[in-house]
Amino acid sequence: MGSRLFLGLTILCAAISPVVAAEMGAAATAPEIRTPRPAAAPRINAVPIFGVRPGNPFLYRIPATGERPITFSADGLPSGLTLDPATGQITGTLAQPGEYVVTLHAKNTHGADAKRFKIVVGETIALTPPMGWNSWNHYASRITGALVLANARAMADSGLIDHGWTYVNIDDTWQGARGGEFHAIQGNEKFPDMKGLCDAVHALGLKIGIYSTPWVQSYAGHIGGSAMNPEGTFTKFTGKKQMNRKVLPWAIGTYSFAPNDARQWGAWGIDYLKYDWNPNELPETKAMYDALRASGRDIAFSLSNSTPIANIPELDRYANSWRIYGDIKANWKRMVSEAEQDEKWAAYQRPGHWNDPDMLEIGTKEHNQPGLTPDEEYTHMTWWCLLSAPLLLGNDLTAMDPFTLGLLTNDEVIAVDQDELGRQARPVARDGDLVVYAKPLADGGLAVGLFNLGSTPATVAARWSDLKLTGRHAVRDLWRQKNLGTFSDDVSMPVAPHSAELVKISR
Repeated sequence: MGSRLFLGLTILCAAISPVVAAEMGAAATAPEIRTPRPAAAPRINAVPIFGVRPGNPFLYRIPATGERPITFSADGLPSGLTLDPATGQITGTLAQPGEYVVTLHAKNTHGADAKRFKIVVGETIALTPPMGWNSWNHYASRITGALVLANARAMADSGLIDHGWTYVNIDDTWQGARGGEFHAIQGNEKFPDMKGLCDAVHALGLKIGIYSTPWVQSYAGHIGGSAMNPEGTFTKFTGKKQMNRKVLPWAIGTYSFAPNDARQWGAWGIDYLKYDWNPNELPETKAMYDALRASGRDIAFSLSNSTPIANIPELDRYANSWRIYGDIKANWKRMVSEAEQDEKWAAYQRPGHWNDPDMLEIGTKEHNQPGLTPDEEYTHMTWWCLLSAPLLLGNDLTAMDPFTLGLLTNDEVIAVDQDELGRQARPVARDGDLVVYAKPLADGGLAVGLFNLGSTPATVAARWSDLKLTGRHAVRDLWRQKNLGTFSDDVSMPVAPHSAELVKISR
């Protein structure tokens, strides 16, 4: 028995995962879908707080579940913004810095819902971690404009959009030659109409992102944001790769085209930038931040990859997120390693500036990787939400099964990631492979993750003494969206091997 964590290590048949059951010779069953089906009455799943810069376009679609049609309205919507009552899309501009507290409403024939929504007009955007999708993990260099649009439509048609999933991000290999009005990188033959693609994604109520690098050449061998000549012409280098060593062409060129490219992205309607090089340093970060700020559009700014922790005190004022480690893989060991790396970065995270342990490996077994089991995917999603990490999917959105959809549409779990306070969970108790994480929430409650990283079923208990609690407190199971009762001293749950449970303790 550990000194800080009460652990009952007993075999709990009811908690055995399908994978373990199969290994023991029992009949395998379908993966457990913990998330209840949405009710017919409307439920608003909007972020609690939303940032926009003065004078830039305001783009926000109210995510809500429930039987359609739903009619949307808002109390206290500031002058300059317009709400479409049929779609829940809010557009317009706000010229002056300030804060506005709005009440959003949704109504259908089965009932109504309301939710507080705070708008902050200032210099900080991405006040909650971005949620969306990135093309690389599934498609890599096979990505095309048609595939991006197909996945955007799937995000909308599957209902992910109704739970806050927003960004559809293009990774490397879209880049053609420089040209156009801004002498900026244009789309190649796979992306013949970038403006049309952006418009089509926006018409779905979603946002779109793009990829670039300040290097002369990207990781995948495409034109970068700098050059060794003032014309910005590019010839692909095909010799020995020496990436991450500041050796051309994987190095910063003499001439930077960051302002040109940012103006083009603003004209197309880009909403997110993944800026990829190594090591991430101040001159290139600041130059691109300034270029994005002058683009006339709010473009979330994400640094990649393996940002040096020593550089974060300089970079964090400019970037909305930064990768804290190398590329994630769809296997248990690498996923756990990514999550555990986050602990030493906790002090740098705050609203608008997020530690990024890389994409979600949910619903995918790409690149000859073994993939994660259903229990491991629950651990993955639980951990990323407790960490307030950006939630970026890497799977094929056009081919999701009910289990994957259930995992990605639990609004109470997502709300932990999107909490207004923006605090990162930290481990409060550990005994071998059994760990308890706790995250303070804006309403005064605690989100608590019970993790079993080992290979044996166990009961994991979170003790009040470790959580700095006294007295009796109500506890809710967030994955199953049900109240567990009122507890004193501790709360315990059976946890399957390589799995996790998530509860909220009210104060």
